[in-house]
Amino acid sequence: MAEILQILILGLALGGVIALMGSGLSLVFGVMRIVNLAHPALIIGGAYITYLAFKTFDIDPIAMLPVAAVAMAAVGVVLYRLLFQREAKSAKYSEMTVLLTFALAMMVEGLLGGLFTNTQRVTSPDYATAAFFIGDVFIPKGQLYAGLVSLAIIAALSLFLKYSRLGYAIRATTQNREAAELLGVNVQFISVLAFAIGIGLAGAAGSLVSFVFSFFPAKHWEWIAMLMSVVVLGGMGSILGTVVGALILSVVAAFVGTWIGATWSTLTFFLALFIILLVRPQGLFGEKPEMA
Repeated sequence: MAEILQILILGLALGGVIALMGSGLSLVFGVMRIVNLAHPALIIGGAYITYLAFKTFDIDPIAMLPVAAVAMAAVGVVLYRLLFQREAKSAKYSEMTVLLTFALAMMVEGLLGGLFTNTQRVTSPDYATAAFFIGDVFIPKGQLYAGLVSLAIIAALSLFLKYSRLGYAIRATTQNREAAELLGVNVQFISVLAFAIGIGLAGAAGSLVSFVFSFFPAKHWEWIAMLMSVVVLGGMGSILGTVVGALILSVVAAFVGTWIGATWSTLTFFLALFIILLVRPQGLFGEKPEMA
């Protein structure tokens, strides 16, 4: 029982971090139908911002989270206006963004590789290697703090989307872009805002990732399938679905990794993506597409 509880706690803690990593990806798709394959590369960008602050000024990664989020949100505004705004009304917009963000991911990787090389990095605050002990169960402080902060950010995002005027506008645009525009919503501004929030969430996730995982510029290729699995399982565009999907898959992967082998743990995400696309393509909380 102690072993099962241990695995469950670790899975849930990492699940919270993965949920934050995927929430920006889900939000951006929900509002603008952008399939952002560059999202994990931008998470690594946020991790490097935090890493530099930690190594240069000894600033705690969690304290750097708002700075990394704002910096990456600003990057998001620039990227949207340069790359995505022009063709936003195209019938093939989603398909175009797959290729566009794939190229963007490679460019971000090349830029980070040129600046930092492909050496693995990690920030190492005191709590990253410390743990709470409850009987025979230990809870790593780093993973626990990262998981709790991640869920707190997602909760704040959910409250913002549900109760603020801008949140209403974002949800209206998500549900029906054309109808929202007819009702007076400035869809162009909302699109920029939502994209900035999505990339800002990537920056926030990067701060937490910096002490939970080791990272290097090409690491994003390992994360994209994991994040797509989480987002597709929950339902593309559903923040709640992303959280549920992340927690479910992280716990399952933790049990698989412990009882079968670490190599098979990663396979959990690929297998889940394959099965959900076959059985329920809209995911747990997504809407079933209408047939023509």
